[in-house]
Amino acid sequence: MRAVIQRVLQASVTINEKENGKIGNGILILLGIEDTDNTGDIEWLSGKISRLRIFNDENGVMNKSVMDVSGEVLLISQFTLHASTKKGNRPSYFKASKPEIAIPLYESFIQQIENDIGNKVKTGKFGAYMKVSLTNDGPVTIIIDTKNKE
Repeated sequence: MRAVIQRVLQASVTINEKENGKIGNGILILLGIEDTDNTGDIEWLSGKISRLRIFNDENGVMNKSVMDVSGEVLLISQFTLHASTKKGNRPSYFKASKPEIAIPLYESFIQQIENDIGNKVKTGKFGAYMKVSLTNDGPVTIIIDTKNKE
């Protein structure tokens, strides 16, 4: 699994001109899934994200997690995170998982992160064409890959 985590002041996702999810202060997670991902990846990544200290404390130091600040989470599936640009100029997405594998993993990730943060997560819709809007705070943007554990 590969995730891009952005600390946001607000974020929303629109599908077919209808707002599907909206959050205030919190994190936007763009999540890419590949065929080799499993429940271990889900548990590790969810735990890492939920405890990631990217929010400022009273001294202005990034020392608090999304849970510590009662932040919200917006989760968007994004197969393009597994793009390969090795050959030519048209990205290849051969590492991105097919829906029959990715959808159950995506749904399990939603449940896991909701359990880890103790709060409901807003989401996009897997496979849909989505318009994502956000106000990045900082900006703070972090990329995590479960295969590298970083």
